Amino acid sequence: MSTTTNTNGGHTKSGHTAGIFDIRNIIGGLLGIYGVILTLLGVFADPQEDKTGGVNANLWAGIALLVAGAIFIAWAKLRPVVVPDEVEHEDEPAHMDAH
Repeated sequence: MSTTTNTNGGHTKSGHTAGIFDIRNIIGGLLGIYGVILTLLGVFADPQEDKTGGVNANLWAGIALLVAGAIFIAWAKLRPVVVPDEVEHEDEPAHMDAH
């Protein structure tokens, strides 16, 4: 079992972290992939600045997505979701009480 620091500064016993299955990692990864694609398009493709008012929209949107993806992944690393090792179960589920 691993230990983590709670908000009071003490250590509590806990389970493992969600890791790659944390939704913040998945969202951050997807935003990063789209950010790389748009950044590459902004650098190598025709910027079509006449349609966007003189702004390379693909480049700036790609950079923004890369930053957002990095924030999501950093958030997941700095504040991981802890999954308990054991879940307390009642004797019978609530829907079985009606018998």
